[in-house]
Amino acid sequence: MNTLRNKLLNNEKIRGTLVCLTDPCLCEIIGNIGYDCVWIDMEHTYVTYKDVLCHLNAAKSSGISSVVRLPQNDLTATKKILEMSPDGIIFPMVKSANELKELIETTLYPPYGTRGFGPMRAIEYGAADVNEYVKSKSLELCRFVQIEDVGLIDDIEEILDYPYVDGFVFGPNDLSGSMKMFMDKYNDKMFSVMKNTTEKLKKAGKFVGLAGGISEEEIKFWAPLNLDMLFMGADWNFIYECGKKNLDLLNKYI
Repeated sequence: MNTLRNKLLNNEKIRGTLVCLTDPCLCEIIGNIGYDCVWIDMEHTYVTYKDVLCHLNAAKSSGISSVVRLPQNDLTATKKILEMSPDGIIFPMVKSANELKELIETTLYPPYGTRGFGPMRAIEYGAADVNEYVKSKSLELCRFVQIEDVGLIDDIEEILDYPYVDGFVFGPNDLSGSMKMFMDKYNDKMFSVMKNTTEKLKKAGKFVGLAGGISEEEIKFWAPLNLDMLFMGADWNFIYECGKKNLDLLNKYI
């Protein structure tokens, strides 16, 4: 069973961060630091399919779980990433219950869904039993959906008992935009909507997470939601922030 699925079954908190750059050493470094999971981003980055494969191998070598955020509503990308066998995938910008079900079905073989057949790394290039993969191992993939549109929140009652979604991840910036207050995410209305939605999802046995920035203030703001997963910051954040602090010290003493 994949490492992330094990964490979910054991109700472990997931503390992760994003990888947006291409060097696979980044996943090794993040794993060595001690994060639970690395989020490899294909939605907002120039990361290629080959980069993703290298990231997945690096994550596996350092013992850290991996999820890949797919490009928005892209069947070709979904197929390619599934065959690379990450521990989990994330669908961004899902706007309704119907869209959610259509997307999730692309990750499931018949009779549960519409996934096309063509596993490679997922069956260890032939070393693993393909029938076992199709019937059981493929179901171990962790399937997450981002809540970045109020339309999905409006449809939340329709998907609480949908069995093939393991969890939901808030994207506060885009969610605030769909609520007509773009980038104004630290307010009582946003927090109330997210808290109410979180409670419903957790009661239904779904895992709930959030992706955000690296400041202590932001982490403290969202902590009262009692989330299961927090993906905070990204590789480029860390390089910039630490690099800037180092330059400030150099300027101070030299």
